[in-house]
Order: sequence, then structure tokens, then C-alpha cells
Amino acid sequence: MCQSVPDDKTIEVKIMFLLFFLLWVIFNGKFTLEIGIFGIGVSAALFAFICRFMDYSFQKELLFYKKAPLFVKYIFLLVREIVKANFGVIRMILSQREEIQPTLAEFHTDLKTATGKAFLANAITLTPGTITVALEENKYTVHCLDESLAEGMNDSQFLEYIKKLEE
Repeated sequence: MCQSVPDDKTIEVKIMFLLFFLLWVIFNGKFTLEIGIFGIGVSAALFAFICRFMDYSFQKELLFYKKAPLFVKYIFLLVREIVKANFGVIRMILSQREEIQPTLAEFHTDLKTATGKAFLANAITLTPGTITVALEENKYTVHCLDESLAEGMNDSQFLEYIKKLEE
């Protein structure tokens, strides 16, 4: 079905096709000859579609599942940093002794993929007090509510996790 399925991967292809067919039967709630024949056709069409237009491969799926725990850790890190930044911004706004000095910070990264670069830009923007203004090649321009928020951006924990996800 997939255009470039070598002989040693036919088991993987059969497993995916059978999974689609099994889901078809489960969603129908009963099994008849008509449902079975129609399910084979729908499963084949769906499998052909994902192979052709969604660049499906079993190796990519396995890689995704291997990296899922790291991605979950990244999400928890992001939430933790958002909460910390919220309290920092609240403290900054409510304290009368500090004078807020907005600044534009620029830094470079060695991220390889566009997805990794977008993840970092979005993580910066989601964190209160910072907004990614521009991303050109590997150069980020970030508006920070205060100079203290600009410190250490090019060696943040976000960057470490994203690099691990890119590997």
C-alpha cells in the first residue's frame, strides 16, 4: 500500500491496516459481512491516505512514542515556568521600589528544525513578561518587561529540552 514498503516491513503495514479495520468494527458495534467488506475498503483507503499525504512511517511513530516522556517533561517545565513568571511579574508590578525598564533582547540558538524554533518562540511568548517579537534564521528578538527577565535566555531549560527533542 505505501509506495516504498520493503519486504521486512510488511508486518508493520499489516499491523497498521488491521488496527484500522479493528477500529472500524469497534465503532460499528457489530460485525456483519457487509460491515466487514466495507471496513476493508475504508481501512485500505485510510491507510493509503496516511502513507501518501501524511508521510506516515512506522519508524516515525516509534520515535514519537520514544520521545513522548521527554515532551511531557517539557510541558511540565513550561507550566512551572509560566507560574513562576506570573508571580515574578505580579511582584514587579506591585512593588513600588522597583522601576520597570522594558528592553529588547537578542540571542542566537543552534536549533536545527523549524518546529524546534517555533517551540522556543512560543515558550518565550507564553511566559509572562516576555514576547518573541522576531525570529530570523537562528536569531530571536524578545521584548522583556524588565531587564532582569532578559538574563539567561540563550541558556534556558526550554532550549535544553527542545534540543533533546530534536535529536
